Amino acid sequence: MHWADVIARDLLRRGQNHIIATGISPSGHIHLGNLREMVIADAVKRALEDSGGNAKILYIADDFDPLRRRYPFLPKEYENYVGMPLCKIPDPEGCHNCYSEHFLQPFLESLDILGIEVEVVKASEMYKNGLYDEAVRTALNERDKIAKIIEEVTGREIESDWYPFMPLCESCGRINSTKVKSFDEKWIYYECTCGFSGRASYREGKLTWRVDWAARWKILQITCEPFGKDHAAAGGSYDTGKRIVKEVFGYDPPYPIPYEWVHLKGVGAMKSSKGIVIPVREMVEILPPEIVRYIIIRAKPERHIEFDPGIGLLEIIDEFEERVKQKDRSVQLSLVEEVEYSDIPFRHLVVVGQIANWDLEKVLEILKRTGYKIDEVARKDVERRMNYAKNWLEKYAPDRIKFTIPEEVKVEFDEEEKRFLEAYANRLRDDMNPEEIHNLVYSTARELKVKPSKCFKAIYKAILGKEYGPRAGYFIKSLGIEWVRDRILNVLEG
Repeated sequence: MHWADVIARDLLRRGQNHIIATGISPSGHIHLGNLREMVIADAVKRALEDSGGNAKILYIADDFDPLRRRYPFLPKEYENYVGMPLCKIPDPEGCHNCYSEHFLQPFLESLDILGIEVEVVKASEMYKNGLYDEAVRTALNERDKIAKIIEEVTGREIESDWYPFMPLCESCGRINSTKVKSFDEKWIYYECTCGFSGRASYREGKLTWRVDWAARWKILQITCEPFGKDHAAAGGSYDTGKRIVKEVFGYDPPYPIPYEWVHLKGVGAMKSSKGIVIPVREMVEILPPEIVRYIIIRAKPERHIEFDPGIGLLEIIDEFEERVKQKDRSVQLSLVEEVEYSDIPFRHLVVVGQIANWDLEKVLEILKRTGYKIDEVARKDVERRMNYAKNWLEKYAPDRIKFTIPEEVKVEFDEEEKRFLEAYANRLRDDMNPEEIHNLVYSTARELKVKPSKCFKAIYKAILGKEYGPRAGYFIKSLGIEWVRDRILNVLEG
């Protein structure tokens, strides 16, 4: 069984109807690592529905969280906003109403492209509209009980004057620099490190994280939630949250789905705060939505993903294209809409697109010449995926995959290279397929007692003016055998 179907089976044992929560603080670019949470939730939702259950996904935008520090991508003046809620800080680029909206909006647009339907819930509005009123009151009255749970689970000592609430300072606008001194049925009285003392209503501030999370489960009736492995650590947020929600708020904790990080190959775990990101908005511009989903769905949540946006990504696409034919479950859960794949690989579109300068009709003509059937399915498929191939090539392809065909090349060949190129060009036949063209390199090299690696380099030097290029057989067939034969002979004469 696919991991999503296993989770769906477990959830259906608890009931037919489920609310799956996801939550990301929009403190920076929402990246592929963050997206893992959303795709996991959607895969589980689909698996539940496929098995006769009902589910919806809530996306809780933690826009009432404070700005923790000035991140590397922010101007120096943002040091003045540290500690203020994200929804009350100006947009660093001035294009949205506030800081949180700047990072949230493109992410929500990406979710739409990826076919992930969510109901957006903003933490700031939940507090403002009174959804947390009862939970805040309960938490303040049960602070000793909550403190004891935290101490027992985490092993750390809680200060005797601690309260599980952070009032929003009326003077400096910060939410993490205040300390509750007392409270009554209507007001919470506080002091702030800025020197101000005042009072706040139950809606002017927020619960501390571990308590907020537990309260949210009850308020929104959450039954399942994916979350990062840091929350799942022994003594972490989930361990305290499940006791707080049960013992203080009287609600069963949701089914947990801890997941591992997405690592950017050679760099480390993706983190907005460190600038290690590939924004989701960028991902949906360079890849078909089903491939973006598949990157995550193909791996069990508890396994970390080592993401290579270069050659490694091509290998994942190859795998997806092969599994499309097998009607693999990971592919089924990845598809956003009814799209029909032809047998033309993405890799080929990258090569042919460059040869044809991304002209659709020329691309189709080359594909037909190289043996592919061009019908209406193929035409639609090529037209859709060709633009992604172009965008990927421009942003993430390694240099060795990129090429242009120069009008003429000026390179030096030694005697072995000249003998090989002349013999090879004269043996090329118009009716050869890509595999035959490729194998001809080896047979000619053997006969002339020249190393095959040297022969391939000679071909690329003659065509591109450099010692590397796309796989020779397909490349030569795509360019046209007659053109390649003339090119080699002309280069040798020159």
